[in-house]
Amino acid sequence: MNHYETVFILNPVLSETQIEETVKKFEDFLIKNGAKMVAKENWGLKKLAYPIQHKKSGFYHLFEFTAPGEAIEPFELEFRRDERVMRFLTVRLDKHAIAWAEKRRTKLKTSA
Repeated sequence: MNHYETVFILNPVLSETQIEETVKKFEDFLIKNGAKMVAKENWGLKKLAYPIQHKKSGFYHLFEFTAPGEAIEPFELEFRRDERVMRFLTVRLDKHAIAWAEKRRTKLKTSA
């Protein structure tokens, strides 16, 4: 089981319920494929550095999870098939990135 982090940007014209529905869909997909969720973050509506699909903003979400390597390809295929997702990026975290992510999470919890 590897440690992964996925950031994805959802279309800004979606309603709150559509966003929650989409996030739940991807979370359920991961769990169904043997992943364990470590953390989820909703970064909210952010301005994009450059237009994507003629949009200037998007809803950012972050998933941090552990999963077998073979679960990533179908997960990313699901992102490509969903028209609500504008961009996504999945990276495997090494031990330093895992430590940094844990430190960031604890800092977020204490400041909130």
